[in-house]
Amino acid sequence: MKGSQPQSRAGRVLEMALFVAAATLVAGCTVGPDFHRPGAPAVGGYTSQSLPSQTVSANVQGGEAQRFIRDMDIPGQWWVLFHSAALNSLIDSALKTNPNLQAADAALRVAMENVYAQVGLFYPSVQANVSPSRQKNPVGTISPTLSSGVPVYNLYTAQVNVSYVPDVFGGNRRQVESLNAQTESQRFQLEATYLTLTSNLVVAAVQEASLRAQIAATERVVSIETEQLEIFRRQHALGAIAMADVIAQEAALAQTLATLPSLKKQLAQQRNLLSALSGRFPSEEPLETFELSTLQLPQELPVTLPSKLVDQRPDVRSAEEQLHAASAQIGVAAANMLPQITLSGAYGGTATQIGHLFDSSNIFWSMAGSVTQTLFAGGTLLHRKRAAVAAFDQAAAQYRSVVITAFQNVADALRALQFDAEAVNAQVVAEHAAAESLDIARRALQLGSISYLAMLNAEQAYQQAVINLAQARANRYADTAALFQALGGGWWNRSPTELVHNQP
Repeated sequence: MKGSQPQSRAGRVLEMALFVAAATLVAGCTVGPDFHRPGAPAVGGYTSQSLPSQTVSANVQGGEAQRFIRDMDIPGQWWVLFHSAALNSLIDSALKTNPNLQAADAALRVAMENVYAQVGLFYPSVQANVSPSRQKNPVGTISPTLSSGVPVYNLYTAQVNVSYVPDVFGGNRRQVESLNAQTESQRFQLEATYLTLTSNLVVAAVQEASLRAQIAATERVVSIETEQLEIFRRQHALGAIAMADVIAQEAALAQTLATLPSLKKQLAQQRNLLSALSGRFPSEEPLETFELSTLQLPQELPVTLPSKLVDQRPDVRSAEEQLHAASAQIGVAAANMLPQITLSGAYGGTATQIGHLFDSSNIFWSMAGSVTQTLFAGGTLLHRKRAAVAAFDQAAAQYRSVVITAFQNVADALRALQFDAEAVNAQVVAEHAAAESLDIARRALQLGSISYLAMLNAEQAYQQAVINLAQARANRYADTAALFQALGGGWWNRSPTELVHNQP
């Protein structure tokens, strides 16, 4: 009999090993649909009409012709094409301190850790337990616990419990697949945050430069109108013009001066925006300042092939991974409808003296397996699967919407650049004509050949022409940045070390 006990125990272990092996073989089955990446849209271009090979040009800084180069690659740090040391410095600083970028990086690390946690379910769970206790039995009323009959004793129990849930139908594999897809989605959301931050910084810098140009232009007009007012006052003192003309010029000067506070308010708010984008408080505004004269307009612009855009846009890639995650969740829901297998085992010892805890006579062990199949749950599992299918349909529709928006962004930027160039050209002509008209009007008024009203109209036309030109030049810079953003920003050309965990 003593010799048969080890044989029986070995037989049980062998049976369990065979069962685990069989379960492992069955575990090759993974229920649910396998994900396939959506194909690129079957379109040949971004606009309904073909683009010119380059924009028109104008004889002013920021009026250079821009060439559209098909399938040109985008540098990882595309903003350096503006050749502004101040802009490069501002962006480098903001990438280290912007809280939105840090939050997106932390969200990526959360997603990665969730994947690692789910992968842990592929392995057995092993737990150790030690439970000492002191007990007293009422030996006068029941049989004593100990063979010695001692009523008061210490009891020490130590054991190791092992439990394992084989992934027979691939439910856990699908869950890991879903979490991996969510991690990739978060990785692309981090890239999208990076791209949005850098683009917003460029546009904010351009807007600051535009406002400074508009303020300078308005101040030049104020200087002209102030000079003209002095002339009118002298002419009135000599009796050459009526006092009404002097008052009208004072009103014109006051009207022009009234536009300055609004422009200066916008400039102050733009500086606050640059501070916020840089991760600073408004009182800690950046040292860098921007003028249109310090920015160079990139003259070669990429036009990514439409078939490549869905691979380059981080928001599209993020939406694709969300679609992938939704697909895997269908498999998770399907696996939950199938039998659930659990294997468990325990090994330990119990004794009244800790030194005899693992004597052969005090050892205990157990092995068990169970198969659970839900027979009725009020339709819960079925409806969860249907909900997963509906979530996939929702993600698919959202993906298509993001793709359409991406193509719209590129088309908008390309058309904007085309017409921006024409606007700058027209504004240069208008500014030159207004300046010449103003000069002629001032001389003619001194000679008495035109009325004051004609002179005032010439001044107002020149003021508006100068401001319009500054705005038109700024639009070209801003829409150039918008094109780089719409095409994905060249994140694929950055080394991994350029986007590290930006911890505060």
